[in-house]
Amino acid sequence: MVAFEDHVRARPAMYFGVGRHSPELPTEVLQRVVWDALHHGDGTHGRISVEITADLGFTVEDNRRHSVDEQGRPLPGFFDSLLDKERRVPAAAAALSVRTVVEVWLDGRGYRQELAGTTPTGAWEECTASEPYGTRVTFWLDPSYCGAGEAIAWALRPEELHGESCAAHPSITTFPMHDLRSGAEELS
Repeated sequence: MVAFEDHVRARPAMYFGVGRHSPELPTEVLQRVVWDALHHGDGTHGRISVEITADLGFTVEDNRRHSVDEQGRPLPGFFDSLLDKERRVPAAAAALSVRTVVEVWLDGRGYRQELAGTTPTGAWEECTASEPYGTRVTFWLDPSYCGAGEAIAWALRPEELHGESCAAHPSITTFPMHDLRSGAEELS
């Protein structure tokens, strides 16, 4: 049986729509993570924000509730991490990353964990919650996997990341998006 991380790295097109050697791979990973954050399992749309921090680094924050146990603590997700079992796309993005930081907020309590690829580097720890509930995940895509010179596209607009299928809901196609790379213009 092939491990999830190995499967994603061998067949990224199954998860992100483009192959390993495509220059669009970093942008497609970002787009799929945004799509996952916006679209909740019950058919509703969430509130999100996006920061592009580097050519291969980005953060997506959303207001989706994490699965919890009877005491209201996060249930272990993919790879016994804070990546919720309902969040397959961020787990696939972590498989292509050298480092991923996951923060989960539940009723004002925060939890944080770092991953190397899909492997937790340690147990999750409590942290300050910046929202009553939600998730923030920061990815640093693996430059040796993505290839030299590849980067998240410049001058992206929120509607380019969201897609056309929700055109009937114009209020959700716009969300805060900040490109923090030098020379980038801010879009929202």
